[in-house]
Amino acid sequence: MIQQPWTGVLPATLCPFNDDDSIDEIGLREYVQYLASVDGITGLVCNGHTGEVMSLRNHERARVTEIIADEVGHKVKVVSGVCAEGSDEAIAQALAAKDVGADAILLMPPHHWLRFGRTSETAVGFFKDVAEDAEIDIIVHQYPAWTKASYSLAEMQAMAQLDRVVSIKMGTRDMSRWAHDYRNLKISAPDVSIISCQDEYLLVTLLDGADGALVGFAGFVPELITALVKAALSGDLEQANTLQDKVRPLSQIVYRFGEPSSDAHQRMKCAMTLIGKFPSMRMRRPIRPLPQGEIDRIAAELTEAGFAVLERNVS
Repeated sequence: MIQQPWTGVLPATLCPFNDDDSIDEIGLREYVQYLASVDGITGLVCNGHTGEVMSLRNHERARVTEIIADEVGHKVKVVSGVCAEGSDEAIAQALAAKDVGADAILLMPPHHWLRFGRTSETAVGFFKDVAEDAEIDIIVHQYPAWTKASYSLAEMQAMAQLDRVVSIKMGTRDMSRWAHDYRNLKISAPDVSIISCQDEYLLVTLLDGADGALVGFAGFVPELITALVKAALSGDLEQANTLQDKVRPLSQIVYRFGEPSSDAHQRMKCAMTLIGKFPSMRMRRPIRPLPQGEIDRIAAELTEAGFAVLERNVS
């Protein structure tokens, strides 16, 4: 594992909810204790898409961050996702995360860009605004290349020159660009880590060029993902392929040949609940509960993959 800040494995965490849709704070504490105890976990990233950030109110995002910082902030870095449509709101969220103990933020692009696009000046200026006014370290969240919110290499290079940008969560999902972007970013900003968030292409991206991984899958099977990342980054291809064989059926359970999505995160929460690693498979509205047939399918595939399924019908 590369020994420098913002490398290693940083799971994107799930968020547990009670039956009344309030945050299950006890369950959250137990879950992050488990993740932080795994060797190779260097940080936890809450309030991302895996953590259902879109369904959390701003004060709840701050509370989730506060709980994780209180529980495991002495052991691992704590990163809070910031999802806002404008600079002022992003700064407010970043300051709130900073106030409750976050070491950094994962700064997502404003989602109206997905529809309307933006100029390069606006994209880089958004990061400059937050960096200057919130004064907290920033991980850039690079969206898939097929979206209008994805950053060009030149834009990422400009962002990486900002003092507060410490890492890029690379989610381009265009493998023809991966090695080119990685190598050029390392030349222009060698101290900024490039970490893969491509759960479904994790081994490929690690081998092509990465300094670690920030993936939701590490919040599901952290022992397996940390071992895979360590083997890949140390050049042990035989061990990496052996571990990938174990990852593959679990990836099918969660991602079903697709990218990370709300449906995939729901299947992940369901699977973790079925094996006793998470308190409840409940998702917040507007997502609806999984049908019993889908729960049964996930349970059967977990059993086939060698996991002991504790329950078959968990609300």
